[in-house]
Amino acid sequence: MKLDSAPVTLTGLSQSENQPELIASNESHLATAIIEPVQPVASADSHKKQESPFVIFGTTFITIFLAEIGDKTQLSTLLMSAESHSPWVVFLGSGAALITTSLLGVLLGSWISKQLSPKALDKSAGVMLFFISVMLFWDVLHG
Repeated sequence: MKLDSAPVTLTGLSQSENQPELIASNESHLATAIIEPVQPVASADSHKKQESPFVIFGTTFITIFLAEIGDKTQLSTLLMSAESHSPWVVFLGSGAALITTSLLGVLLGSWISKQLSPKALDKSAGVMLFFISVMLFWDVLHG
């Protein structure tokens, strides 16, 4: 058995001691500890996966809505609507573009989540955000 393959627990432990139950051998002065695999415990991450679809939808909607207010996409849509005098056509075109980019983000995110562990995903997101922050800070200093 590999040492890192599964956690183990010692049976026969009292609540106050961390000593394994020892089985004395009559033939020698040796003792044997009984070791059993530990059953996985539900973590906080598994609780997050059980959120209601309405909660996930609401959180996503509010986050994206607030992030998109006043950004380049909204300003571009505003200008295109004013220039074309066809606001509904611009609305349909910009809506289709946003849906397509969101679909790409969801598909890419789903693929990445299957390739990387949650811990590696958190670390890589942190590194990317740090890199973007450094670039923005550099731009402010030398802009």
